[in-house]
Amino acid sequence: MTKTLHHRACHLCEAICGLTIETEVQDDGSTQIRSIKGDAQDTFSRGHICPKAVALQDIQSDPDRLRQPMRRVGNEWQAIDWDDAFELVAERLSAIQAEHGQNAVAVYQGNPSVHNYGLMTHSNYFLGQLKTRNRYSATSVDQLPHHLTSHLMYGHGLLIPIPDIDHTDFMLILGGNPLASNGSIMTVPDVEKRLKAIQKRGGRLVVVDPRRSETAAIADQHVFVRPGQDAALLFGLLNTLFEENLGRSSHLLVDGLDEVRQAIAGFTAEAMSLRCGVPAPTIRQLARDFAAAESAVCYGRMGVSTQAFGTLCQWLVQLINLVSGNLDRVGGVLCTEPAVDLVASTSGGDFNRWQSRVSGLPEYGGELPVSALAEEMLSEGEGQVRALVTVAGNPVLSTPNGRQLEQALEGLEFMLSIDFYINETTRYADLILPPTGPLEHDHYDTTFNMFAVRNVTRFNEAVLSKPTGALHDWEIFIGLAKAFVAKTGAELKPTMAPEQMIDMGLRLGAYGDKSSHKLSLATLREHPHGLDLGALKPNLANRLKTANKQVQAAPAVIMADLQRFAAQPTAKAGELLLIGRRHVRSNNSWMHNYHRLVKGKPRHQLLMHPADLSQRGLTDGQLVRVRSRVGMIEVEVAASEDMMAGVVSLPHGWGHARPGVQMSIASEQPGASANDLTDERQLDALSGNAALNGVPVEVEAA
Repeated sequence: MTKTLHHRACHLCEAICGLTIETEVQDDGSTQIRSIKGDAQDTFSRGHICPKAVALQDIQSDPDRLRQPMRRVGNEWQAIDWDDAFELVAERLSAIQAEHGQNAVAVYQGNPSVHNYGLMTHSNYFLGQLKTRNRYSATSVDQLPHHLTSHLMYGHGLLIPIPDIDHTDFMLILGGNPLASNGSIMTVPDVEKRLKAIQKRGGRLVVVDPRRSETAAIADQHVFVRPGQDAALLFGLLNTLFEENLGRSSHLLVDGLDEVRQAIAGFTAEAMSLRCGVPAPTIRQLARDFAAAESAVCYGRMGVSTQAFGTLCQWLVQLINLVSGNLDRVGGVLCTEPAVDLVASTSGGDFNRWQSRVSGLPEYGGELPVSALAEEMLSEGEGQVRALVTVAGNPVLSTPNGRQLEQALEGLEFMLSIDFYINETTRYADLILPPTGPLEHDHYDTTFNMFAVRNVTRFNEAVLSKPTGALHDWEIFIGLAKAFVAKTGAELKPTMAPEQMIDMGLRLGAYGDKSSHKLSLATLREHPHGLDLGALKPNLANRLKTANKQVQAAPAVIMADLQRFAAQPTAKAGELLLIGRRHVRSNNSWMHNYHRLVKGKPRHQLLMHPADLSQRGLTDGQLVRVRSRVGMIEVEVAASEDMMAGVVSLPHGWGHARPGVQMSIASEQPGASANDLTDERQLDALSGNAALNGVPVEVEAA
């Protein structure tokens, strides 16, 4: 039997850890995975992996994973060949658009899309043919405020400054738990060692969170904050920097900073303390400590984006880094210079060119906020959504008020899913088209190399051969596009394989033909452990895409939103507020079907402070009923001193035991979906991003 070692990155999360995978050819000619280990020769991840990487083997062998196109006939699923499937899609979608207009077809793309370069390069080859304004993605339940802030301040939604974690002296984290999420808009493998290295060199790690998270547990300081009120804390920090003259000058040209100073003059630490629940002396001291550090990073992630003032939070994070002199500075926050540079090769994006039909929510980058998706299907009238295409997504579990979305999916005339599971969402599809598995296709991290804490690059070769009769995701989109234009008579431009696009991007990039590196696909193939192109360095001044090439500190739409913040009513006494959480093994809604990832201590419970349990006559471990405006769930409660009083926490992505779901291991797991409680009406009004954190709930005995 022949054994072979393969080297590639894991692409199940943003950390892109290097792997060494051993395969063995069996007597029958099949290839089996023998082991998956961390690649010690990968200088970026340094041999580190998390349990998800090992589970790649389980994904490959999972008997529940679809391996051929499936058509739903009543409650049964029947195999269908590829050409017939493409023809069916073209016939149904073109007929629906001919009768009801282009916007009658909606599209939803899930987070795994950015982990799969075939989806990045070719999904629009077909989806663009639909010419619908009803496009949605997981972006608006996650990072939309990041992109909108960068678009408004720096001129491009992907020009996001990244923490220089390896060189900073002070790291302040709000709404992030990188030990569980492996970074998150901060591609940082081996993050625990990198955070502890800050402390070893005499620096400090401070975490602000309503829960003492895994990251908070290793921090020098943990600060509890009232859910949904991080903006108040950040205003208090920025105001203190201004008021006490703690700022440093910047080498960057900046527009509007004086306007900001004047506008937030009333948002003092003392005034903001009443909102966020953090004592004013703590806010002021935190600002002083941050400013006094030789270098410092303020990093805000999903927890501060998915709240009512998510865009204000991300804007304030940028301003705190700017005013303290840490924007575009070693040890502060810096922009990457990736080998394939999407900032250099694409426009900066657009905002609010059109609005959703029912609620008038703003478009960003050609997409509408996903909170509007269900109502666009359910609200009758001209422009009603009657068909849906989902790509690598499970919005029933991952978007607000999932039960309402289920109701909407039931009423569709046609639904197509590109996915390899029959899950909580795809069970409503008329047709499911499964791509090859993660180890059966090659990959290049176009997105995560842009958010990496070092400038890195690698090409990931397929470990296993493409099975006979299978198609890669990009081949599926080509097949769909060809069938659709044949039906509609539209023009279809020629295309090329994703690897050819990457080769072109490498050659034309900063490290390509005109540089000493001479990077190309052939070069990367000679470096299976990846290439380190150096530490991040100041570059923002030259990369700005604003009209006047200056940082825009006071974008008009953000300044206008200050009034909404100022008018916010105070919190109700005794109210319980719901927040989410993630775990390193289960940080996505599709990762529960693998034994390696669900074993160990249960992680599905509602976490609740013992005092809150006692006040309601509840006990640790009992079954409770949790209610919000939109729904009710029953789940086991667990007492936790790690919770801020008045706050409860439920993990994302659970609740798989639903009729028709064909994920056998996942369906056996206890737990409920947090998004059966989140409210599609709770939004960041500026961006339309879902406010998943700070949802008012009631908890009682079941």
